[in-house]
Amino acid sequence: MQNPPPGPPPSTPPPGPPPGGPPPGYSQGGQPPYQPGGYQPGYQQPATSSGIDKRTGAFLSYLLGWITGLIMLFVGKNDPDVKYHAAQSLVFFGGLTVINFILGILGGLSHALFFFGWITDVIALFGFIMWIVCLYKAWSGGGARFQIPIVGSFVSPYAEQIANSVT
Repeated sequence: MQNPPPGPPPSTPPPGPPPGGPPPGYSQGGQPPYQPGGYQPGYQQPATSSGIDKRTGAFLSYLLGWITGLIMLFVGKNDPDVKYHAAQSLVFFGGLTVINFILGILGGLSHALFFFGWITDVIALFGFIMWIVCLYKAWSGGGARFQIPIVGSFVSPYAEQIANSVT
């Protein structure tokens, strides 16, 4: 028996365009028509240049303490409120980190200075509670500025100064 010749069987019609024609707005070549600006219809540019809204930026500023505060200080530099939250996180949580580090060294030098360990624990507990408060206020306040309770009057001037120095 011989193999049939290559190609479609003789009784099948040649392939053609699908029924109904091309989709609306497309030329016969299959290319979309030219759109000024190169965007598809209905596409909108992001609202902010950094791609982050105030609420998310403020929340992220506190998420990992001074580390995300430092990152968000430069990522959110076009939004003054995000910069403020980032600077406040940097000053407050960075300050707590430095204080706990120094007290840890002093407490480790001598057994006579054991009370520094207790002070370190109290400061760490205060920092954890303030971290939860900052996350809550940043998210529920929609990114609006606020002072950290108890130490806000001390932290805010430094936070303002740092936030204003980043351009």
